[in-house]
Amino acid sequence: MRFTQTIAASWIAGVLCATGCATLTPTKPSASPLSSYAPQSRAMDEPEISVPETGASADGIVVNKPGTSEQGSNTRPSTKLSSERVVRGQSPRNWFAPINEPTAGSSEHMRRPMQISGEPITRGQSPGYGYPSPTNYQPQGGYYDSPVAQMVQNPLPEPPPAFPGVLPPGNGEPLIQPQIPLPPAVDFDVYVEETRTGRFMFGMGVNSDLGVTGQITIDERNFDWRRPPTSFQDVVNGTAWRGGGQGFRLEAQPGTQVQRYLVSFTQPYLYLGSIPTPFSLNLSGFFYNRNYFDWDEERLGGRAALGYRLTHDLSLSAALRAENVGISGIRVPIPELTEVAGDNSLFSGKTTLTHDTRDTPFAATEGHLIELSYEQAFGSFDYPRGEIDYRQYFLARERPDGSGRHTLAYSFRFGFSGPDTPIYENFFAGGFSTMRGFNFRGASPKNTGVVVGGEFQFLGSVEYMFPLTADDMLKGVVFCDYGTTEESIEIDPNNYRVAPGMGLRISIPAMGPAPLALDLAVPIARAPGDQIQNFSFFFGFGR
Repeated sequence: MRFTQTIAASWIAGVLCATGCATLTPTKPSASPLSSYAPQSRAMDEPEISVPETGASADGIVVNKPGTSEQGSNTRPSTKLSSERVVRGQSPRNWFAPINEPTAGSSEHMRRPMQISGEPITRGQSPGYGYPSPTNYQPQGGYYDSPVAQMVQNPLPEPPPAFPGVLPPGNGEPLIQPQIPLPPAVDFDVYVEETRTGRFMFGMGVNSDLGVTGQITIDERNFDWRRPPTSFQDVVNGTAWRGGGQGFRLEAQPGTQVQRYLVSFTQPYLYLGSIPTPFSLNLSGFFYNRNYFDWDEERLGGRAALGYRLTHDLSLSAALRAENVGISGIRVPIPELTEVAGDNSLFSGKTTLTHDTRDTPFAATEGHLIELSYEQAFGSFDYPRGEIDYRQYFLARERPDGSGRHTLAYSFRFGFSGPDTPIYENFFAGGFSTMRGFNFRGASPKNTGVVVGGEFQFLGSVEYMFPLTADDMLKGVVFCDYGTTEESIEIDPNNYRVAPGMGLRISIPAMGPAPLALDLAVPIARAPGDQIQNFSFFFGFGR
């Protein structure tokens, strides 16, 4: 039994020795067609590598050729070993020579000498080392299918910048780039509650144009007309008529001279099936009553408007209006009033183009508003009407924190109407909202002492507002209002009005967003018969 194991072990050792020797001892190549490409010079001094057919190592170990044995060898071992040191990983200088029958696990690959230290290597290229590139060189079969050849033909993309201190200095690039560490992640839960979208407001105001008025308003910005209450609990918890993103407003404004009642519904985005469109819809109904000095006017009607937003600042709208206008309490029966006494039907279609870049619609400090509109009215009277409203705001200066803004504002309004326009649709000027320094409608054309207005208007204003206190609660303003209103489409220099002045704006947060306004204006140019009112004011309170 022991004899059999000895024979088997000897046979296995002989086979391994023969295989290893075949790998380490290359056959003597024949004349290669690439011999003409022997290097003329070398980029570095390469050591001479002497591999004998049968030789001994430095430890006296004999290396035989495959197929020979130590006892039957007729070869004579080399008596002289190369004194030059072989660097591990280098190959003989003639690395273009083909390798004959590499065995499995063989290290005889298409290797090249290591590059000179400090010589840059471009990714996907090979170092020259002073060797001329053979034009008729053909690699051995299967080379182009190897991963190395595929990497050379398809270079890797440039890696991202490495972190300082991670890569060693030099021209080499690691095969595996360092990964960018992700920020620490923490799981957390978010609990949200719907914000308050409805408001109930009440207030009062005193105005030099409108007298004393009260105000009661219900405003809901998340209204849903398709969600009526199904129980009393829906009303208590606030889920009734809510959740559709629509707008609903109910307003009552009783007063000594003016009364107005309004209900409106707004759909900010009309839907085509389940797809939202850039169109908006507004429906409103109103009742309006005003006691003027020369007559009483009452209006009952409704309005439907369809809007389309062209850009973020540019919008287009089309509106239809239907009203019944009642004129009563005529003080002086002039022709302009007698022809409209009683009920009058008014229907109109209006198109408006608006470009608005103001930072805020209320108390703007920069940006502009340009509004162009054209309206065609028919019913008891047929007439066209066109208007231009332009307002420009310039921010002159402000504090570093954005407060203390100085604002220069310029505005003008231009309008014309057809010759068949009734008196209740004419243009009027004078008062706090149109031209300060004059009584309400006191800068308008008259007929026998009755203010009849005109078919043309041009009104302008220049105003500079600046803070007087650090908290911006008190502001000063200087202004100059100018313009005219004419019975026909013309500008008569004798009727041109100019009224410079100054005023105060007092902001009291507890009284609402509208400041208390006090203005003093002195007309320096006016038309005969104008009614002067140097002091005008507006006071409002709302919660």
